Amino acid sequence: MQSNFIDRIKLLFRKDKELYLSLYEIIGFYPHDIDLYKTALLHKSIARRNEKGKPVNNERLEFLGDAILDAVVGDIVFRHFPGKREGFLTNTRSKLVQRETLNKLAQEMGISQLILSNGRSSSHNSYLGGNAFEALVGAIYLDRGYNACMRFMKKRILAQMINIDKVAYKEVNFKSKLIEWSQKNRVNMEFKSLGEKKDKNGSPYFTYQVVIEGIEGCTGSGFSKKESQQQASKLTLDRLRKEPQFIDEVFAAKADRTKMEEVPVENVPSTEVKDDFIVVHNVEGLEPAEEQKHVTPFLEEVFDDKPQTPESPKPTKQETKKSKTETPEVSADMDDEFDFDDISMKGKSREDIIAAAEAAAWAEE
Repeated sequence: MQSNFIDRIKLLFRKDKELYLSLYEIIGFYPHDIDLYKTALLHKSIARRNEKGKPVNNERLEFLGDAILDAVVGDIVFRHFPGKREGFLTNTRSKLVQRETLNKLAQEMGISQLILSNGRSSSHNSYLGGNAFEALVGAIYLDRGYNACMRFMKKRILAQMINIDKVAYKEVNFKSKLIEWSQKNRVNMEFKSLGEKKDKNGSPYFTYQVVIEGIEGCTGSGFSKKESQQQASKLTLDRLRKEPQFIDEVFAAKADRTKMEEVPVENVPSTEVKDDFIVVHNVEGLEPAEEQKHVTPFLEEVFDDKPQTPESPKPTKQETKKSKTETPEVSADMDDEFDFDDISMKGKSREDIIAAAEAAAWAEE
């Protein structure tokens, strides 16, 4: 306590005593190297250069602070939630270090009021405070070390400013929630760009609209696509919850779409395969081409569904051979020429089969 009192007395004689006191209220201790903290609060819109002519601003400290903040918060989350899986820990850390959270912290702690900028940049840069917060963490790391950053986050931020348990179990990604809702309800949803403009300072400005089943939802605008889509998603979710007429209109449009998709086709295509690409020559004595059955190259019918009747007795093998030599007409009973007596279960050698085939060929001549 005595050392702190002495430090305060010394501040009365220092040029930057107001900044020292302000930083003490914010970070909980007095800086060693005040220039680091001045740089952390210097926005790039203030065109300042060092003795070597290089620009001086908080962007480099912001880069360093971002990395240190991830490590410190990751350590805290890991120890605070024992047994939780990697996905939960990553999601919780992301919520704690996201720009929206850091922006609010910077505003509540008075960091935003200490930032030096040209004024015009702060009017549209929604991340000005969050960036300065990260730069301040970078300055603490260079000035006091890693342990000082850990104490700052644990005792000053998480103990007094943020309830880590509420943050961990609170869903803040409205775009993700809207997409999940649409998938569960099998509803078509898209983000429609309404254009990109620039403000008077030349900064890009995006506008997006949520469209559900062709029904126009809410719109959102911001200095990034993600920010505008998040805003549009949040407003659309609120409208779905508070306006029954809107959600009824969405599901009515879905019913009309699914009904159109489920209408059956009246004319079912045929599965018949046409063989009209085959040219069939009409043979004397055969039925017309469009009526004749499939025949073999030897003019023998492969299939004959006509039953044998008593009036047409089965011709013998000799009669069949005689009729074949006398007339070229093809009989419907030519399939009876096959002699089933030749079929035997007795095995034959290759030589016997060849000899039998040659004998049958000579006999037909």
